[in-house]
Amino acid sequence: MKKKIVSIILAVVLSLSLMGCSDQTRGTITDPSGSVSVQDPAKTTPTERESVLDKFLAGEYGEFDLNGSQMKGKANYVSGATVMMETEACADAAAVDGSMFLNTFTPGEVQVIPWNTEEYKYLAENTWMNVKTSPFSTFAADVDTASYANVRRMLTRNQEVPVDAVRIEEMINYFHYDYKAPTNGDPFSVTTEMAPCPWNENSRLLMVGLSAPELDTSERVNSNLVFLIDVSGSMDGEDRLGLVQRSFKLLCEELQPGDRVSIVTYASGDKIVLEGATGDEKAKICDAIEDLFAGGGTNGGAGIQSAYKLAEQYFIEGGNNRVILATDGDLNIGITDEGGLTRLIEEEAKSGVFLSVLGFGWGNISDTRMEALADHGNGNYSYIDSIAEARKVLIEEMGSTLFTVAKDVKLQVEFNPTLVKGYRLIGYENRAMAAEDFANDAKDGGEIGAGHQVTALYEVALIDSKQEIPEVASRYGEDGTVATGSLNGEYLTVNVRYKEPDGDTSKLLTFPVTDEVYHEEMSDNLSWAAGVAQAGMLLKKSEFAGTSEMKSVLDRLNQIPGVQEDEYKKEFLYLYSRANIN
Repeated sequence: MKKKIVSIILAVVLSLSLMGCSDQTRGTITDPSGSVSVQDPAKTTPTERESVLDKFLAGEYGEFDLNGSQMKGKANYVSGATVMMETEACADAAAVDGSMFLNTFTPGEVQVIPWNTEEYKYLAENTWMNVKTSPFSTFAADVDTASYANVRRMLTRNQEVPVDAVRIEEMINYFHYDYKAPTNGDPFSVTTEMAPCPWNENSRLLMVGLSAPELDTSERVNSNLVFLIDVSGSMDGEDRLGLVQRSFKLLCEELQPGDRVSIVTYASGDKIVLEGATGDEKAKICDAIEDLFAGGGTNGGAGIQSAYKLAEQYFIEGGNNRVILATDGDLNIGITDEGGLTRLIEEEAKSGVFLSVLGFGWGNISDTRMEALADHGNGNYSYIDSIAEARKVLIEEMGSTLFTVAKDVKLQVEFNPTLVKGYRLIGYENRAMAAEDFANDAKDGGEIGAGHQVTALYEVALIDSKQEIPEVASRYGEDGTVATGSLNGEYLTVNVRYKEPDGDTSKLLTFPVTDEVYHEEMSDNLSWAAGVAQAGMLLKKSEFAGTSEMKSVLDRLNQIPGVQEDEYKKEFLYLYSRANIN
């Protein structure tokens, strides 16, 4: 059988002309159930056509009719408004105004040309470290959750998940844990637990959890927000700019009269759409958002500079000053490389304005650039794959997304070499820091918002464990001194440094960890976090996954009390039970 490839180009106007097997006429595409159809453009509105195409070409319908000729196949977005569709039938159509194109072909085997420009940064997975040579594990706090939502999008569409798209710490941090509340005015609490590792009989599993207090809406300070919106051609589509518009209109409903909102867009150039509107001008703000349309190149650097300039112009002392960037990260004009964008955002961050990055779209997203902007811009990074996720990030978790309670947060875990011989940090590869940078206030850490939680997992091998740990022989031997804390049974110490949102000098919190935190059975918190970590390791095809197997992981997680009442955990269980992960 000959292999045929059919390209479908979406445009605002849909026109079909049938050729070859039949006379030239306008056509109707209908799925077998008859619930969705793409009809003569004269009989449908642009909104109706876009909605149908969005569902139809997202792969939700495997069969359809083109004017009575049954076709079978599937469609996948690949870049911007371009779709590659594989089909198997006899059908003909030609492009009218470049809106849709089907070539004449005969029944046979069809192959889709792979076309995907999504970018993910390669990071070598953390390995086992010897406590004698590397007693300190240091990293910046990371509250990003983009990886989880992005992977969910791929699994939902039955797409293969790129290994580098999986950041295990972001999967773990997507969920809420039952941590103790902060006390004594601290910006967050620290919880530690340890139990046997469920995938490695030679190690224990340590959980370190930070939890910030929830936002008290009655004491919420005024916000100065700049919506920085990518309206380039690659953002065209209901699941891109259309979803951006709906997301920001949700946020508008939460504004207070004392808030300020400005809107900057960028495509081939940047444009100030709205400047300094007050929170009680909701209709004005929503109208400005509704009027946006996509087209042109992508000069994100210019947009960033304009957005920060506006944020500084309307800066609220003691308030929440933030740029919210909505983009697919696909830059092609001006500053486009990760290094140049990092230097630009680091300079802009000195203004005291924070950053939230919201990723949209698929097929061409640059996860690498968006994460770099958030990490170096005193910010956080979320991926929005649906209006439900927008509601979670911008409404349900508004405090953690928009209101910073501590900045430059760093964690340093110091292991006791007399009791622990090795450890492995799970995830946080892109947030690793040199031990010497922990106390250096010039080195950037991570930001924690109101209600945020940060969870880190370690595999820990005690001194008598059979776990193989890399060793380095010393020509000069060891000094023979006894480590401080050995006599009182400290396995390790968790050290946390942070700055106040408007401060320049860090504060230190210290939490020794002894055998008191160890239990033979995992708590519900630790069991869930471990299960998500195992799923992440299986997705990454990690060499450290040990005995992990998806079915047994799900069986364990399903036994956690109340898990079915948590909509996000329930979704995880459903999604990963359907996914082919081994």
